Amino acid sequence: MIETKHLTKVFGNLTAVDDLNLFIKQGDIFGFIGPNGAGKTTTMRILVTLMEPTRGHAIIDGLDVSRNGQKVRRVIGYMPDFMGVYDDLKVFEYLEFFAAAFSIERSKRKSIVEGVLELTDLQSKKAATVDSLSRGMQQRLGLARVLIHDPKVLILDEPASGLDPRARIEIRELLRELKRMGKTIMISSHILSELEEICDHVGIIEHGQLVYSGTIEEIRPRLGIHTKVRVQVADNQEKAIELLSALPQIHQVQTNKNYISISFKEGENIDGLIARTLVNANLDVIAIQPEQIKLDDAFLQLTKGIVH
Repeated sequence: MIETKHLTKVFGNLTAVDDLNLFIKQGDIFGFIGPNGAGKTTTMRILVTLMEPTRGHAIIDGLDVSRNGQKVRRVIGYMPDFMGVYDDLKVFEYLEFFAAAFSIERSKRKSIVEGVLELTDLQSKKAATVDSLSRGMQQRLGLARVLIHDPKVLILDEPASGLDPRARIEIRELLRELKRMGKTIMISSHILSELEEICDHVGIIEHGQLVYSGTIEEIRPRLGIHTKVRVQVADNQEKAIELLSALPQIHQVQTNKNYISISFKEGENIDGLIARTLVNANLDVIAIQPEQIKLDDAFLQLTKGIVH
């Protein structure tokens, strides 16, 4: 649904986006990650036809962005990191204005506005002025605005920026609902734990270059990280460590006050072996749980802190 081929954007002596190749499947939520100045917003601005690339191509729904800007704008919804609003308008007036801007027939505007208000849970605020809304409500209104023309693709630049924890959870649930509706979503954020929970794939960009693209699970082999599990036993943790350390499938055993962390080679499935080894030694096993790599850790290992 979204693809870039050797996408490059140069400003004087600065290469903001450097030979970027992305591929985002239809219906995916794609997390676009990078430090400030990495090229995320520039890439998004090119995708939404606000900026021309210096070289390369950006394609959305089969349409070349540079050659088919008018058609592309019909299939995308773009929410920038800061949403300009018309403070003196009421919420429903604001949305009706954008419905008119997208040439939606007057007879259909009211029902469409009511629909996006319901989807974004803003029905109770439709008569409120835009400037009276909280930051979280304004972010929801921004999403309502980009949904007015029912776009296939949503490109969201830091939609959870500045939100309190409850508002972030609400935005996250709304994004999940939009995915269930079949929308393809590209989202940038500095809140990596949020992206980790909702994204199908992530792309990490630094200094304009893509350093990783894939699922979070696929990062592990790239970093040489072994699969890990946490093991808890009722007592005699020292005996459990001794037994598990002797297994040839085990790469490393680390101890913690409450559990044992075990890493083992990729391709090995040893949960059953761990359980049998401990039970055969008359040790009571409380839990064996997978220990997932965190997106924050992967980001720190894959990037070097380079900024423009």
